[in-house]
Amino acid sequence: MRLNDSIRGVMLCAVIALAACGGRNREPQLMHLRNDSRSPDEFSILPTKPLEMPEDVSKLPEPTPGGSNRTDPTPREDAVAALGGNPGALTPTQIGAGNGGLVNYASRFGRAADIRGTLAAEDLVYRRDHQGRVLERLFGMTVYYRAYAPMSLDQYAELERWRAAGVRTVGAPPEGVVLEK
Repeated sequence: MRLNDSIRGVMLCAVIALAACGGRNREPQLMHLRNDSRSPDEFSILPTKPLEMPEDVSKLPEPTPGGSNRTDPTPREDAVAALGGNPGALTPTQIGAGNGGLVNYASRFGRAADIRGTLAAEDLVYRRDHQGRVLERLFGMTVYYRAYAPMSLDQYAELERWRAAGVRTVGAPPEGVVLEK
């Protein structure tokens, strides 16, 4: 009777180990957010814009397959326009006049044209290496904060470092205020 229990225990461990090994080619998910309700998410439903008849049908632009449609919802642009801003500024086509000096200084040693792709590939490797332990993956626990903790900035230590250097930090509380950790 004891031997059967031992065999069952070994088989259970083998099944858990095999389940943990599966899905190596998937993109690792470090943050697991779930909506357990069966109702639709009211914030994910965006109404489309009303259809409009153009003034002159012969002057319509060429269709762009896979591109945007005039009736597609654009909540960010609509919010900027409603608040009196310029929605076109959300998708800049060139570097703004006020940022030219900053961009030139930051790229003084050169820059990689494919930096976004390079960073995405490096981050994918990092997330695969820091997916969490077997049971954390098995039960879908969030390990995001622990995985990226070595890359986090200690804001209070950095504030003290700048203050010790004599730099005034406008966005931080004045010197006499004690910060809670």
